[in-house]
Amino acid sequence: MKVMLVDDHPLFVDGLRNLLTARGIEVLGSAHDGLEAVDQACKLQPEVILMDIRMPKLDGLAAVRLIKS
Repeated sequence: MKVMLVDDHPLFVDGLRNLLTARGIEVLGSAHDGLEAVDQACKLQPEVILMDIRMPKLDGLAAVRLIKS
């Protein structure tokens, strides 16, 4: 499974990345706000995106709408 992580708290992203990779899940990359998430999702083409809802620049719900379209 190819996963992308999106959260504006770097410590949380690092911890989650470590947990997932320790269990054999491939983490393709991460983003720190909704705009970066849209850009990275287009480039990386992850199968799953774990995204925070409250983030600067563009919230997670709006980012998901853009990614899906």
